[in-house]
Amino acid sequence: MKESGGPLDAEAIALLFTRDGQYLCARWGRPIAPVIFGLADESLAVFRDATRAVIADTRHPLAETDPEMGANMMSFFVRDWDELAELPDLDRLTGQEGLADRLKDRDADQYRLFRFDPDGTIRACMKFVNMGGKLAEAHPAQLAEALAVNSMLTFAHEVTPTPQLAALIRAAYDPVMPAVARDPSHALRLAARLPH
Repeated sequence: MKESGGPLDAEAIALLFTRDGQYLCARWGRPIAPVIFGLADESLAVFRDATRAVIADTRHPLAETDPEMGANMMSFFVRDWDELAELPDLDRLTGQEGLADRLKDRDADQYRLFRFDPDGTIRACMKFVNMGGKLAEAHPAQLAEALAVNSMLTFAHEVTPTPQLAALIRAAYDPVMPAVARDPSHALRLAARLPH
């Protein structure tokens, strides 16, 4: 995971949301209805509680169901990427053919995919996590928090939870801030809202 422990000034914030030269910071525009597949009951509680805690910290509404999709924050845990082939309609769900093979070729341990509403806000987030490789020894609570944090905004790169990052996410969810920003000057506004 990329470290986010340094000072979060406007330049560092801009890098968090810039991919291929394009700045995008979007937050959820609808209540979040999370669901988790593939975990044993004892792990499920840890991940569910961590997800709810991260969402609560942003003061964004949580829902039991999304009226259109049922669940809109979906986490799929597998022991091997080949297990994704058992998911019905995976290609339709993700809009990507051959996802399992690509993840295997990349030796990826996780993959995150956002879907957006017409106004550009996050409509859904799908997370695929391979617990059979590098993440096998991961601390469940830390992994759960990291997955939730990375799902709250359109980070260009994976980020590691820190108190500073939590403050940044809260700032991005401030009602006076735009729900979607494509101009890097947005990073200046976020930086101004962080505690110094």
